[in-house]
Amino acid sequence: MEFLEKLSLAGLVPVIAINDAEDAVPLCKALAEGGLPVAEITFRTAAAEESIRRVHEALPDVLLCAGTVLTTDQVDRAVKAGAAAIVSPGLNPEVVKYCIEKNIPVCPGTSNPSDIEVALSMGLKAVKVFPAEAIGGLKLIKSMAAPYVDMKFMPTGGINENNMLDYLAFDKILCCGGSWMVPGDAVAAKDWGRITALTRSAVDKMLGFEVRHIGINCEDAEASLETAKKIAALMGWPVKEGNSSNFVGTGYELMKKVGRGAHGHIAIGTNSVARAKWHLEQRGFKFIEDSAVVKNGKLTAIYVEGEIGGFAFHLVQK
Repeated sequence: MEFLEKLSLAGLVPVIAINDAEDAVPLCKALAEGGLPVAEITFRTAAAEESIRRVHEALPDVLLCAGTVLTTDQVDRAVKAGAAAIVSPGLNPEVVKYCIEKNIPVCPGTSNPSDIEVALSMGLKAVKVFPAEAIGGLKLIKSMAAPYVDMKFMPTGGINENNMLDYLAFDKILCCGGSWMVPGDAVAAKDWGRITALTRSAVDKMLGFEVRHIGINCEDAEASLETAKKIAALMGWPVKEGNSSNFVGTGYELMKKVGRGAHGHIAIGTNSVARAKWHLEQRGFKFIEDSAVVKNGKLTAIYVEGEIGGFAFHLVQK
């Protein structure tokens, strides 16, 4: 899997400036425990190179970017320390060409169509937009994205838990970079628990899990309709008959034959099935790949392997 694809599945990239390399590993461990095994460690401090080295050695599964990379020397130092990708606030052709020649993933900063065209001429498929909110935010990105149909964007600067869903809902957004889950006072106090909690809150909101419906296995079509009518009478919801099942409102699906799960299935809605799948895999869950439903090249549904309480679970696109 390409590095940019991994960033897209992660959805959020914590952007961190570390003043003390001793903080690097516990900080990135806190991010990972909160659901984001990914970090952009910026070269804004003297501790950046050593911080990258320590995280790479101690937490090899963390997707590690070097940020605020301004020179080819910093590229060399970052990659030698263990960074898997380079991110910069602007588009420096010398730095970008250097990374391309060495086959190092690079995501330079852009702020206008001219920058994007330079990036395209170099063969790049994704660019950073910085400082995103200050230069026009999502409205600007949508306007710039229109003529550049194959380009993806990573907005950074002013992104937070209140506006990230608006950005991520736009299909040209690769992922969002931000630092709100890593407040400076929490790092200074070495309050890793707070950082984990803020990260988990961001991930939970990004995935947006909610129960969409409960599927109940019935022996046959007659039993399905009978059960549906009883639930309808209880809930005061209408029955909608279908080919393979009957629905009561949108909350209950009565199968016309025994399907997945001993008792049935529970559908979990999410803002992005592909992203949710990746995050759940980080938590140890596995998926039934041949149950995947793909529409227009986008994963829209898939079952989790195994059962919980006699129910199968599957993700569905909201």
